[in-house]
Amino acid sequence: MKTLQIIFVIALLALTAGIGTRMFNQWQLEQQPMPLPTFSFPDLNGAAQSVTQWQGKVLVVNFWATWCPSCLKEIPAFMNLQSQYGEKLQFVGIALDDVEAVKTFQQKNAVNYPLLISGDFEGFQLAKKLGNIISAIPYTVVTNREGIVVYRHSGELSAKELEAALNPLLTN
Repeated sequence: MKTLQIIFVIALLALTAGIGTRMFNQWQLEQQPMPLPTFSFPDLNGAAQSVTQWQGKVLVVNFWATWCPSCLKEIPAFMNLQSQYGEKLQFVGIALDDVEAVKTFQQKNAVNYPLLISGDFEGFQLAKKLGNIISAIPYTVVTNREGIVVYRHSGELSAKELEAALNPLLTN
């Protein structure tokens, strides 16, 4: 019985160390500014859209899906910010989803920023390069006008929190 307890405690310590190491690695990655990699995904009409077309703007890249309630909850605030800041700011939604589901969503909601379709694999690969090591959605990154990722957020992002990250970038 005592041996079983010792094995359990050792296993628990190993699990805790593993989780701690992963969280520390994620924190380190999030602290490091990095250039946004060049990528291209099709829009709702199947036309390839390259991220390079938005160079010179503050860019908000949001990884989302139509089946994700937290993702859908963020979109109205993103639309408001896109309208409010217009030419200074560009939102891009990267849907880890099926094109038909996103088309249906767009018809119902008239999202005012580009929605690109990445599918699961390629979208999660890009999100992982940008620091999303746990493959969570929604996942949002913000770049400055020079294309450097300066903010990352895993999970639902409130408008207030996003505006706090955007304000220093938009006032320059």
